[in-house]
Amino acid sequence: MKKSASGFELTPLSAQEIERLAQGLSDEERRVLLHQGTERPFCGGLLRNKAKGIYNCRLCGLPLFRSTAKFESGTGWPSFYEPFDPEHVTELPDTSHGMIRTEIRCARCGGHLGHVFDDGPRPTGLRYCLNSAALAFVEDANTQQ
Repeated sequence: MKKSASGFELTPLSAQEIERLAQGLSDEERRVLLHQGTERPFCGGLLRNKAKGIYNCRLCGLPLFRSTAKFESGTGWPSFYEPFDPEHVTELPDTSHGMIRTEIRCARCGGHLGHVFDDGPRPTGLRYCLNSAALAFVEDANTQQ
């Protein structure tokens, strides 16, 4: 059993468990999370969300980003400058579409989340660019910075 520094279970899920969880996904969520799809810009349901809370993996529920780290990047996708816990996000090289990028996935279930770029704001200088379809927002008025 592997746990993150913030105390969450990170043991990779089995293919059977992923398929069981995926049964509750819409076609779009399945396309994004399981087949590395990307939403069209400015269409995601969480782009303009300003409520306080935590953005979790839609597939397995692992906390990924806090609302306090969200910022308006102008790119058309929800953007964050740091993850909830760095261990909750896995980075992989992505050379698709004729460019070099860094794909981000959920560390527990391997679901595709989006990409991370080095053009974000302080304090990290990073821009985690996410697909709304990969996220489940849980509102919490007590979310701390």
